[in-house]
Amino acid sequence: MDALFWLQPADECDAAIARLHAEAPLDWFEEPLPENPYLQAGPGYWCVTRHADIATVSRNSEIYSSAQGITITDTPTEFLEFFSSMIAMDDPRHARLRRIVSKGFTPRMLGSLEDSVQNVAAAIVDEIAEKGECDFVTDVAAALPLKIVCDLMGVPDSAYEMVFANTNIILGIGDPEFAPEGVDFVTALLNAGADLAQLMGEVADEKKGGDGRDLTSVLVNAELEDDHLDQADLASFFVLLVVAGNETTRNAISWGLKYLTDNPDQRAVWAADFEGIAPTAVDEIVRLASPVTYMRRTATEDTVLAGQEISEGEKVAMFYLAANRDPEVFDDPYRFDVRRAPNPQYGFGGPGPHFCLGAHLARREITVMFRELFRKLPDIRAIEDPDPLQSPFIHGVKHMMAEFTPARTS
Repeated sequence: MDALFWLQPADECDAAIARLHAEAPLDWFEEPLPENPYLQAGPGYWCVTRHADIATVSRNSEIYSSAQGITITDTPTEFLEFFSSMIAMDDPRHARLRRIVSKGFTPRMLGSLEDSVQNVAAAIVDEIAEKGECDFVTDVAAALPLKIVCDLMGVPDSAYEMVFANTNIILGIGDPEFAPEGVDFVTALLNAGADLAQLMGEVADEKKGGDGRDLTSVLVNAELEDDHLDQADLASFFVLLVVAGNETTRNAISWGLKYLTDNPDQRAVWAADFEGIAPTAVDEIVRLASPVTYMRRTATEDTVLAGQEISEGEKVAMFYLAANRDPEVFDDPYRFDVRRAPNPQYGFGGPGPHFCLGAHLARREITVMFRELFRKLPDIRAIEDPDPLQSPFIHGVKHMMAEFTPARTS
């Protein structure tokens, strides 16, 4: 399953996933030769598509390690932890870093962002309301999570465009639209990471000794040494947060409009009782969108998964997008159903130590954005198919035009 697989029409992807579910529990895939000269093809990987098997891998981090990489293609060592932070670590390092940064996701911290999420979403919709059309991805879906993540970390508004551009480079380096011209793969990634790290260093220096309530202030002014992050860890965490917190939520919102456009009956159900339906509708958007297509683990010992022998050192790729369409778990899995319950989707990762810290915040952002759209632009719809990101790792959308009846905001 390379980047080209996900560029097929949606019905062809769905048919291929259905075949995987119907065949052997695990399939072995050869790794394609990367187009980039800095990367090498590995020996291959086990493709895990079933919901129950992904739960097994996710819960057993001592057998299925994150520390050797989270993408199928092995990346240079200097990239691995810097660009992946704690999601490319095993315990005890992972547990310590997660415990420290989880201070940014406490009920109190998230509560302090409630008004910000609402105000930002309202301002974004007001900005486009009189135009009658927009690029929904860049004008709406991408704008909200970027602003919220930067607010969480205390990053100034003046840095937003730089953060957004470098985020696109890091996750979209394989897409010609985002790959900088005249710069090789390694240099492009290092430059993007260095820009974000420098910004985080400047923000951290400014916050030291202060009494700010943003997460950077909390982390740099921790009184206990064990609660303190050094500059490298702080920079790496910031890269992870702006990449994961921005990219995944914007893609869920983007796909959400597409699903609502294609399923007007479900849109009507949600519109008739927005608050009552919102929790299940948002989880259904996340289930089908599966913004992170997969995560890789590496076997630390010989083991058996779903009856298949796996040798120490072999790669195991958990395809969340496929698990979220598992007919053993989801009735009529390719149907968009805003009232689907239960909905044990893996859009925020599988159960276990690496479950997404920001899941609650992401759900909140998606809910608030669609509330504002339903309230102010009730007939907004996608008027073209999503322009997909050329990435096997992210189920991303680069552009998607939308139209609506213009509305006055004052």
